[in-house]
Amino acid sequence: MLLGVYWLMEAWHYTSIKDYFNVMVVIGAAAVSFSFSWRILSGEMSETAEWISMAAAICGLLYFPFAEVQTLSELLIRWTTLLTFWLLAGLNVPVSMESWNLLALNGRSVEIVLACTAIESIALFAGVILSVRAPRARRLGALMLSTAAIYILNIGRNAFVLLAYGEEWFGQESFYLAHNVIAKVGSTLVLLIIAYMVFAILPELLVLIDDLFAELRASRRAEV
Repeated sequence: MLLGVYWLMEAWHYTSIKDYFNVMVVIGAAAVSFSFSWRILSGEMSETAEWISMAAAICGLLYFPFAEVQTLSELLIRWTTLLTFWLLAGLNVPVSMESWNLLALNGRSVEIVLACTAIESIALFAGVILSVRAPRARRLGALMLSTAAIYILNIGRNAFVLLAYGEEWFGQESFYLAHNVIAKVGSTLVLLIIAYMVFAILPELLVLIDDLFAELRASRRAEV
């Protein structure tokens, strides 16, 4: 229930920065959180509800320290900024590092914030994978594959946004189109591909997700 409240509060934040894609995502997450909190409070603690609760707990334990502890947050942001800088510099792009979290190209600066570190996606995949009842070796393999792929590809995403903005690839709306449209769509497609690879390693997860949607549909029919 508290997670549902948290996601609703995040919706206001994303609305203020006109990130409407994430507005829909967090509202959906809030709806799922409220639905399962109601089922648990009603005594309907199914295996799926137990799994989703464990997954949410692990996600929270991984994400909130970085979101709430400034030292951890700054450390992750600083490292992500450095990796993005090294990638662009290695490609002979005349990028400059103006601050510990600020990169510039052709006089146009981009600030690296916590959302640019992919910690949300990493925490989500880690929580979902580690909460599945499956052999440890397969869970660790799925975890290493997904988190490494997400983080490395996210560095490329940051570099793309700075390049598009600094070089004005799309005119005056370069940052908005690169960050809020192209990068969002690309990230979603990449996460779907990574999810497919995780399902191949952990078919148990696909069964749980199928059961999750079945319970949500059953809950909706009951309300109607």
